Amino acid sequence: MRWERGRRSSNVEDRRSSRVPRGVKSGGIGILLLALVGMFFGINPLTVLNVGNTIQEKLPAPQSAGPYQPTAEEQKQAEFIAVVLADTEDVWNQVFRENGGTYQEPTLVLFSGSVQSACGYAQAAMGPFYCPGDRKVYLDLSFYRDLQVKMNSPGDFARAYVVAHEIGHHVQKLLGISDKVHELQQRLSKNDYNKVSVRLELQADCFAGVWTNRADQIRGILEPGDIEEALNAASNIGDDRLQKQARGYVTPDSFTHGSSAQRVRWFTQGYKSGDMNSCDTFNAQNL
Repeated sequence: MRWERGRRSSNVEDRRSSRVPRGVKSGGIGILLLALVGMFFGINPLTVLNVGNTIQEKLPAPQSAGPYQPTAEEQKQAEFIAVVLADTEDVWNQVFRENGGTYQEPTLVLFSGSVQSACGYAQAAMGPFYCPGDRKVYLDLSFYRDLQVKMNSPGDFARAYVVAHEIGHHVQKLLGISDKVHELQQRLSKNDYNKVSVRLELQADCFAGVWTNRADQIRGILEPGDIEEALNAASNIGDDRLQKQARGYVTPDSFTHGSSAQRVRWFTQGYKSGDMNSCDTFNAQNL
């Protein structure tokens, strides 16, 4: 990915020198542990993460652990994230203008080890997430080691895809889509709600593909092999593959993010079209 000459977003909040007190007791711990389970074992994370839409707890201030000293590699990764975030801003500002709207840029929070969000207390193990309660994306750079080693998804564009997917959830929040999905939770069975959650996640994958198309048009970001890196990452984090790796068998009714094939398909759909309106997973008869 050609990123070094891209502009750096000013919407990055660096909390790597802060630590949340370990003794914090709040529903957020349970919220984000369930989200972690949802990511790797098929339990729906949206069910709990969207609590941040309606509940804002008074949280203790983080404690300083002294000045954070990033390694050269960590600093490079932080700059990479800032460039990818800037590219998402350029793309989605353009897309929203074309559709008669105004894009509200989110903040991306870098943290190390643990962090407090409006959705609760998070540890690095849960991976990147979007919190609708404060409209921020949270990312511990250590996740990228897991992405490369544990999920066999190396490459800078695999890392960019992860950010673009989370920004896709922000787009859904701005469009009112995620709120409508959350409202269905009270009326649907767990299995039926899981099916809706899959469509929400696949749409975020499609939005990541739209970003890829538009960012390449705007700034020529793609290099040979980049799309393959994104498709490999999308495939390796499919619910079927993660469940098979974690417990040896697959339970489709518990899928919350979509199968490997579905995630690849919808990213590809967005990439080929470059059109947000092509990402209507909710009315698609076949995912």
